[in-house]
Amino acid sequence: MEKLSAVLSDRLYQVIISNPRKKEGAFKIKIRPVMVKGRICFQETISKGTQVFHENHEKDEMLLKILSYMETDFKQLEAESMDGKLIALVSKKGKVTVKQHKSKEEKAGDGPDMSHNRVKKYILEEGTAVPFLVDLGVQTKEGRIVRARYDKFKQINRYLEFIEDILPSLEKEEPVHIIDFGCGKSYLTFALYYYFHELKGMEVCITGLDLKKDVIEKCNLLAQQYGYRNLHFYQGDISTFQGVEKVDMIVTLHACDTATDYAIKKAVDWNAKVIFTVPCCQHEVNRQIANEVMEPILKYGLLKERMAALITDGIRANLLEEAGYDTQVLEFIDMEHTPKNILIRAVKRRAAEEGHKKETGIDRMSEAFKVNTTLQKLMQE
Repeated sequence: MEKLSAVLSDRLYQVIISNPRKKEGAFKIKIRPVMVKGRICFQETISKGTQVFHENHEKDEMLLKILSYMETDFKQLEAESMDGKLIALVSKKGKVTVKQHKSKEEKAGDGPDMSHNRVKKYILEEGTAVPFLVDLGVQTKEGRIVRARYDKFKQINRYLEFIEDILPSLEKEEPVHIIDFGCGKSYLTFALYYYFHELKGMEVCITGLDLKKDVIEKCNLLAQQYGYRNLHFYQGDISTFQGVEKVDMIVTLHACDTATDYAIKKAVDWNAKVIFTVPCCQHEVNRQIANEVMEPILKYGLLKERMAALITDGIRANLLEEAGYDTQVLEFIDMEHTPKNILIRAVKRRAAEEGHKKETGIDRMSEAFKVNTTLQKLMQE
């Protein structure tokens, strides 16, 4: 309380509260100082599902709310101010660890922006040229965002925000090993490497895998050009990929149909700490699904397709829970950009108990809709 009270001042940049203890409710809270009628208040931004809520508080009220959040709802707090960083971690048993890093020097004119409606601050900042963003046509060589590609800029930053939320699960002394299945043109793979290596200063080794030979060759050339020595791309199929025994994080974005299932199974077998998947083209369940009660909906092709996609991803999320992962289904990007906007994010929290399979209701639902997915079959092996 003493350290946090000192942080809540006009020298604060922001407080980020993350790593929720429960699946329901808010998954992240941001706090920053704002000037309201000549007085310093603290604006609380709560991210809950796909919604964001804002509320302003006086210092004492904000302090008590933060302490309550850390006592009951969240495991991590990181505060950044002109004086340095304050990090608080709460273990499963309730033990609190507080680390404080003092700022070595203070830059003139670098104080926090306390305007009530400020421009959003992105992880990849406007004005700082990033090589892959320049080559992608998102930025100019001077670091300005190309107006026509602003949606792409926001999408990449949104992706990195999802990564930042689970960063504590990946922090360790040895290099973090990440595999991106179905990496395609790999702009998000390059963003991932840039985030870990350049922005966070972490040792990371990333492998990109895709079926297209020409794409892989181009990605390897770019990685060499940027000096990303621990970023490598290979041609291959997700279902038959071999050569590693342990992976910290698996990413699969828009891998078609059952390719997502094979990637998830690989991740579970490797006991990956984090799994990110944005599924695509869920045809398998569409061919199987049948239910007399739901027939008024299923008789329409478009509605059947969407229902099949939701059931497929619901099964995947629940199977990950059964395998010992805390799983969230999040909105990746706006529907106007692509209809494939569901992100399944799974973080390993506990070992799945032998003989004590978590009851999720998948079997009953599968029987009701007459479906049996590839992932269900793979997880039974």
